[in-house]
Amino acid sequence: MTTPAETADEANRRLVDQYTEIARLAGGLAHEIKNPLSTIRLNMELLAEDFAETNTPQGRRALAKIEVVQRECQRLQDLLQNFLSYTKVRRLRREPANLNEQVHRVLGFFAPKAAEAGIEVVDYLASDLPSVLLDREAFHGALLNLVLNAEQAMPGGGQLVVRTYPHGDSVALDLIDTGGGMDPKTAAQVFDAFFSTKPGGSGLGLPTARKIIEAHDGQITVQSEQGRGTKFSIRLPVPPRLPAGDGGQA
Repeated sequence: MTTPAETADEANRRLVDQYTEIARLAGGLAHEIKNPLSTIRLNMELLAEDFAETNTPQGRRALAKIEVVQRECQRLQDLLQNFLSYTKVRRLRREPANLNEQVHRVLGFFAPKAAEAGIEVVDYLASDLPSVLLDREAFHGALLNLVLNAEQAMPGGGQLVVRTYPHGDSVALDLIDTGGGMDPKTAAQVFDAFFSTKPGGSGLGLPTARKIIEAHDGQITVQSEQGRGTKFSIRLPVPPRLPAGDGGQA
């Protein structure tokens, strides 16, 4: 609780310090869990090898149970990795960047998966974008997460529209899919940690993407309608000292 003598900046710094300590402890706990989990996974692999050649009903049942444990171990491993990414205190190394180039990089990586999933990717990238400050690797991870989320929303294929454009003193990036969409209650929770509508989902992908965007002093919002699809919108501020016209299409 803020005391009368405590300024807003001091209170914010105190909250950041508290969050940093909680994140450090949570990360340490996750690392401690990973060690015995790795031991369990290794022993399950050895057991699976022992039962691989079995032809008895009892052996086949044992192998099936081992495979269940292996799948759950992998799920826990993925969850821990996502959790560590979410809790990590990010110190971004931002530098002037071409947003359209970052979009092209992600879409190029995604292209084979999109073709396999029957997803048509359409991009409308403005040629007159000003430069923005980005940590390229962190932003790449956030944008890729959003693109993969769109793919999962269109299991039967569809269309993903990606567009960039100037927006006041910022630049905007929209990702619009033709998936099944979400009801208002679900849309309001997509950025909540551990909330997921996908079987086996960690519920940390979108919250992590939001943390990265906000660490860039940006904003991310979602609009969705059941049966019509979903739009994620990102706004990134344009530093006043960066030259305009350096963010054109790659």
